[in-house]
Amino acid sequence: MLKVFLAEDEYVVREGIKNNIDWAAHGYEFCGEASDGELAFPMIQRLKPDIVITDIKMPFMDGLELSRMIKKEFPWIEIVILSGYAEFDYAKEAISIGVAHYLTKPISGDELLKEIDELSGKIEEKKQELKLKEKYIQEMAENYDEDRRKLFQHMVLGDMSVAELNELAKGLEMDIMAGCYNIILMQLLSSHHSEAEYSGSVVALYEQTEELALKSDAVVFDRNLEGKAILLKADTLEELDVIQEDLIDKIKGLLGDYVHVSYYGGVGTPVGRLTEIPRAYETAAHAYAHRYFTDRSEFKHYSELERIDNAPDEEFSISSVDPREIDRNRVTEFLRKGGQGETEFFLEEFFGNIGESALKSNIFRQYLAMDVYFAVGAFLESLGHDRSEVETFNPAGGDIDDIDSTVTYLTDIIDRAIDIRDSSASNKYNAVIEEVKSYIDANYGDEELSLNKLASHVNFSPNHLSMIFSAQTGMTFIRYLTDLRMNKAMELLRCTSKRSVDISAEVGYKDPHYFSYLFKKTVGMTPTQYRTDAEGHADTH
Repeated sequence: MLKVFLAEDEYVVREGIKNNIDWAAHGYEFCGEASDGELAFPMIQRLKPDIVITDIKMPFMDGLELSRMIKKEFPWIEIVILSGYAEFDYAKEAISIGVAHYLTKPISGDELLKEIDELSGKIEEKKQELKLKEKYIQEMAENYDEDRRKLFQHMVLGDMSVAELNELAKGLEMDIMAGCYNIILMQLLSSHHSEAEYSGSVVALYEQTEELALKSDAVVFDRNLEGKAILLKADTLEELDVIQEDLIDKIKGLLGDYVHVSYYGGVGTPVGRLTEIPRAYETAAHAYAHRYFTDRSEFKHYSELERIDNAPDEEFSISSVDPREIDRNRVTEFLRKGGQGETEFFLEEFFGNIGESALKSNIFRQYLAMDVYFAVGAFLESLGHDRSEVETFNPAGGDIDDIDSTVTYLTDIIDRAIDIRDSSASNKYNAVIEEVKSYIDANYGDEELSLNKLASHVNFSPNHLSMIFSAQTGMTFIRYLTDLRMNKAMELLRCTSKRSVDISAEVGYKDPHYFSYLFKKTVGMTPTQYRTDAEGHADTH
């Protein structure tokens, strides 16, 4: 039931409008009245009517001023102005404000009701459209997250111009323009053993972390199992440094209260241009790779890392090597969790901890290469593969004659092992995804079909299934389901005489209005237009 409010200074007119129309019988609620605009506005703020009827001439605040204030704060409220003046200037000003109708007095109750009924139809259409839009946004949230991840990829790869990046960001309602930038890569880990406990605590803390970042005008990007990336922005480097350290302190304060959660963050080097973000990401990734060499929860700045090229030139002594720094378990941990893009940073950190003088020893380099080779071999065997799959050359045969060739060799075998790992994981999930697709094909007409329902069917968590589905198919679950439903709908529109409302239900949409809205969003025309267009093409052949 739509709510109607009346602002009118003449008591007799006000009473007549209020009492001579049976508002409830016509589907309206007469929610309030006031004798002038000044009294009316706070009541309108509280009552939030759908329609306001106001006289144009009132003491203290007239109808035009009241209309301006209403439209500024509540643009969706429709306004009807009543006036004893037929002057064009009044009507012109009312139209410029956004008033729906300008009616001259005297006006009968039937005439006023007719205008209100016309307005109510427009209001209901707007409400329905808003409802459909909100439902669409909610359903497409998975696509939105995927599009954000793609934007972040383009930013850190540097394969798009500033204009292209800005256009993508605007489409996602994001502001990425600033004077300078930096990136923090972070990950949370929970000691809870069950997946429900693990994901529940970690997801909640990620959400709270994101809220802290948003308050600092930062942009947070999801990196699936790799955690989150925080893009910091500011006008100056000085301001950026303050924002960065303040945010890090707040995140530490938040996470410090949860003893079952550990965290690690890699902080990059600030840059002064959007096109330099790849440098900020590279340095953040380098600092992030340090997580394999510490058990502490911390944020590591790239500037704090000790790099090989800055190490002093000294003679090698085996006593100077800390055996804990060449722990094979660190290599195994990286093989389990690392990505190819991180291998270079991992090895540089690995070597940096050992020391350049040790790497200058040919015997020690051979020992190190063999140790990593055995770690890689054991890892591959744990996956059911043979270590010969990474044997590019023999590390003990004299091919490792300097630091560069050692790095090349180790990078090659580790990247090959990660390739095999990822391929094995992909093959492992092929059967799951095929089962998911079969389930979707058989149940796309079920309006209750959702990612949660699918995840329960294959015994996965929704987040995990979403990540796997996107990786295996190249699209999100909701995009796959929507495309399937729309293709089925187009086939039914082309090949049958079924009504649009029946097709809507058949492809999984009980609400035919939402089906039409989604069809137009996806196909570019309404179902009726599509059918007419298809029939037109058929007639020409």
